[in-house]
Amino acid sequence: MPSLLKKVKSRLFIAARRRTLGMLDGEYGSVFKGRGLDFDELRPYVPGDDVRDIDWKATARHGSPLIRRYISVRRQTVLLVADTGRNMAAASKDGNAKREVALDALGLIGFLALRHGDDVALVHGDAEKTRYFPPRTGEEHLERLLGAIHDSAGRESPRSDLSCQLRFTLRNFRQRMLVFVVADEFLPDAETESLLRRLQARHEILWLTVRDAALAVEAHAELAPCPRGFKTVDISDGTYLPDAPAARPSVRRAYAEAMKEREGVRREFYRRLGVTEGVTGGDDVVPALFRLLELHRMTGRAHAG
Repeated sequence: MPSLLKKVKSRLFIAARRRTLGMLDGEYGSVFKGRGLDFDELRPYVPGDDVRDIDWKATARHGSPLIRRYISVRRQTVLLVADTGRNMAAASKDGNAKREVALDALGLIGFLALRHGDDVALVHGDAEKTRYFPPRTGEEHLERLLGAIHDSAGRESPRSDLSCQLRFTLRNFRQRMLVFVVADEFLPDAETESLLRRLQARHEILWLTVRDAALAVEAHAELAPCPRGFKTVDISDGTYLPDAPAARPSVRRAYAEAMKEREGVRREFYRRLGVTEGVTGGDDVVPALFRLLELHRMTGRAHAG
């Protein structure tokens, strides 16, 4: 199989040019440079301290501002978390397989992490199993991670259930890490909310959502072969949507309104939890990652905890 990392790097240079690589590289560094830190102690606030380091809960209990102090560690870990259930075999908004979009995004973040001397680890899986690749450095290691994702997400894979991978992450990692999650466009339930709240208190989370395909997209035989008279299949349960109803303006309007409402609920969910979320349709994965890193830096999440 051709090198997946080489494909990711080629996409970066072709689609974004060297200028955008520099912007992405700089944005990653501005957000995460020096973030290889472990919590040490609380101390009183003094003028000149970064207000983002104030521990507001401890401050409320103490009655005066307290700052979180950290000790530096040699290297930080970037944990890639990926859904590799069958939902990722579906088409994205721009017609690309969600698996391919996830590979681009995870490969780019992993590549940037390696450039900055960080270790990269991977947690991926579905409703039936979760696999873990320990943190290491080097492009050969990143290639293995991308290969594992590529080989796992298909139409025959078990159903997606990202809560399994989030639960694994919460249970097994106590040292603070940078957690980068790529998933399809789904509405988190109460269990996912509980897991994310606990993860957010321990780690630094960035979340990239891959948009669903439009209703009755043009047939993508390599993604979801359909019988005659159908163009769309729901990968999650294998049901087909006939062409005729999907083509009706009233159905398409209702679908668009439902998707808009669903997006609003999802965005509010991540905002409420303080998780920085980005969205990509597939073809815009590079600028989507830049916007995600920029938003994370601007909201000051880099030193929260």
